[in-house]
Amino acid sequence: MHKYERIIYWSEADQKFIVEVPELAGCMADGVTAAEALGNAEIIISEWLETAKEIGREIPTAKGRLMYA
Repeated sequence: MHKYERIIYWSEADQKFIVEVPELAGCMADGVTAAEALGNAEIIISEWLETAKEIGREIPTAKGRLMYA
């Protein structure tokens, strides 16, 4: 499991759970259930990191919790 922060919320417009990964620009996933969305986020994070390596993009160090409620 990657250590990047994930923000999960319900989207009325999409009728799905959305997961955003703020430290990785544009990295998002969705799912019908929260668990599915989080599982999809793991796949997308891996793909984001793989693509970043391939194109020479800097890979951010995971900082953990970025925002406070």
